[in-house]
Amino acid sequence: MQVRVMAALLAMSGTISAAEPSAQISPSVLSDVTAWRRDLHQHPELSNREVRTSKIVADELKKLGYTVRTGVAHTGVTGVLKGGKPGPKLAIRADMDALPVTEQVDVPFASKVKSEYLGKTVGVMHACGHDAHTAMLLGLAETFAKMKNDLPGEIMLVFQPAEEGVPPGETGGAPGMVRDGIFKDFKPDAVFGMHVVAAYNVGKVGVRAGGAMASSDTFRMTVHGKQAHGATPWMGIDPIVTAAEIVTMAQTIVSRQLNLNKEPAVVTFGTFNGGSRFNIVPDAADLSGTIRTFDEGMRKQIITSLTGIAEHVAAANGATVEVQMPKSDEDRNPVNYNDPALTARVRVSLEKALGNEHVIDAERWTASEDFPHLAIGAKAPSVYFFVGATPAGQDAATAPTNHSPKFFLDEGALAVGMTAMLQASLDFLSGGK
Repeated sequence: MQVRVMAALLAMSGTISAAEPSAQISPSVLSDVTAWRRDLHQHPELSNREVRTSKIVADELKKLGYTVRTGVAHTGVTGVLKGGKPGPKLAIRADMDALPVTEQVDVPFASKVKSEYLGKTVGVMHACGHDAHTAMLLGLAETFAKMKNDLPGEIMLVFQPAEEGVPPGETGGAPGMVRDGIFKDFKPDAVFGMHVVAAYNVGKVGVRAGGAMASSDTFRMTVHGKQAHGATPWMGIDPIVTAAEIVTMAQTIVSRQLNLNKEPAVVTFGTFNGGSRFNIVPDAADLSGTIRTFDEGMRKQIITSLTGIAEHVAAANGATVEVQMPKSDEDRNPVNYNDPALTARVRVSLEKALGNEHVIDAERWTASEDFPHLAIGAKAPSVYFFVGATPAGQDAATAPTNHSPKFFLDEGALAVGMTAMLQASLDFLSGGK
């Protein structure tokens, strides 16, 4: 099936032909990629725990002749390949971690893995498609290695752990890889990345200049009250009621305080934990959530407003609250910003590879990524594009989204993603800085 998909892709491009073998993904590579993807999907690993995955990656890169570094930001891997011709340097990133999600997709290679997350036993699933990202980058590694003598410039392949967020008390992810010096000796002229998404059907690729994905800040709150018997709540100070009022009042930040004509913004509470028994008013309740913005001024306004609401609501109820916001830029994700000039070049490559009608203008997405830390750390422009994963004929607007236990990736996306990234990479390396 995958070979037929690749043949269809090559046929719909007017520029990929036997005269340009370097711009093609071979059927044998596509077969390897499909096998890797299924294996990784069946054996997912949580953030900072990608031990098996990183060993597979490192072993394959070494076999292909890459200069390999392991143990970066715990389990990260980099591979560097120097081409036989002069040219610029390019870094391409794939993430490797899975999510604490119990899979509900009926495929032969479905995950049955269980693990511990935040003290609970959870299912583990590649519900965001990182198995596909890792497999595709390995396929590109194989393709680049086969054309090494004719390859301009140098390529660094970055296999990153913990994109979904490091466990509490740990470090890692893209900031960790930068901190561990992946760009100390390799200074790329550009950084590329891609992500499979349920929002598009297979065959479609979306790209957007400027802010493509939102920044994200994780906040945490602990409301302190006074414990009492549930039958006599007036004897205590109820942190659950107080916390509920904070959640409710916080909804007015976006709806009533921000100028949404400027940019979109999101404030979401994701956890609410308090109490241990039905008839006891607890002494504390814990909340956590996320802030998504495209504008730094709006971001600061949300943080100020959310902190003020929490403190004043707590005081009005006789309680106190501790509010924790990110302490540094490494503790948050910046806006995923696609350099406009580089994006224009990449879009030409995508259209060359797939056909103009298959490349669409991506809408801004309030999801976030730690990918921007790589571009910032490298001091280089970056481009990040999206690859459709929903089967043709299915309504992508209603398909289970990334992070859903029902998220399904049509493996035709593997050929599309690799073809797009290969063309963009070769055009960049051949075109100079």
